[in-house]
Amino acid sequence: MTSTNTPLTLGETARPVKPRVVVTGGSGKLGRATVAHLSSSGYEVINFDRVRPKTASEDGKTGLQGAYRLVEVDLTDMGQVLEAMMEIDMAYKSIQAVVHLAAMPSPGQSSSSKQFNTNVASTYNVLEACRKLGITNIVMASSETLIGIPLDIKPAKLPITEESPLLPESAYSLSKLVGETLAEQYVRWSQQTHRTPTGGEAKIISMRFSNVMLEEEYATFAGWQDDARKRYWNCWGYIDARDGAEAIKLAVESRLKGHHAFLIANNNTVMKKSSKDLVQEVFPGVEYSPLNDNPNVTLLSNEKAKKLLGWTPKYDWKP
Repeated sequence: MTSTNTPLTLGETARPVKPRVVVTGGSGKLGRATVAHLSSSGYEVINFDRVRPKTASEDGKTGLQGAYRLVEVDLTDMGQVLEAMMEIDMAYKSIQAVVHLAAMPSPGQSSSSKQFNTNVASTYNVLEACRKLGITNIVMASSETLIGIPLDIKPAKLPITEESPLLPESAYSLSKLVGETLAEQYVRWSQQTHRTPTGGEAKIISMRFSNVMLEEEYATFAGWQDDARKRYWNCWGYIDARDGAEAIKLAVESRLKGHHAFLIANNNTVMKKSSKDLVQEVFPGVEYSPLNDNPNVTLLSNEKAKKLLGWTPKYDWKP
């Protein structure tokens, strides 16, 4: 089917109709996997990123690892965000969904104020542009850091779930908490018909990704096995980028409404030592109720995502 009945922007030529999704930060580790997975699943993906994939052509039309277009956008500039979501000459017009992954990642790589301000402003601009344009299908990268990473203060009980207290301990994790708070309020606004007479109630899914890993990084896991404290800071959690991408696809396709947060972690920890022994060694006295009888079972519960999104991680480092 061609896009002859779909509004075209200036200079755009008709092409097969596909649901169009913006992925912000599509050039990052999780972003690359997400762009490739959504593209192979029948979506037309637009990558909003100031970083060009190493394989990208000079004109930004090919070598984009599955994306239809790379659009260089400063997400802290509301004008750029709004315009890029509306249309880009000779490329596209109209967006159906947004996956917001872009952020200054992990603490310690910039001044704290820059990291916080950049992440919060970017998230606000993305959500506000979606509101103005009536885009109600939104998936955002939140963070496992909300659980209190680096866990210098012991968790109240294990495993950690979406209902565990939110304890940001850095400017980065605080920016992610603000992002989830923004999401809750934008959903509330979307429920008010006098504010959004045509858009309808929004779906915003905040995904608290555990430490994202590429397949080639599994070789590094051997360096942690001699000392549980080398990797205790997030309860020994991780997620393969490919499984993270699948969780995002399922979230985009979910019929949920409102704001929902999900922990996205592998079924196993990064350690060969049993989860019970890890808890006893590093978090003695903390109440622990294993999710199942897998000796290496995750301490970051992924049960909610399995139940509500139908997601199951497939890629395992095989301890």
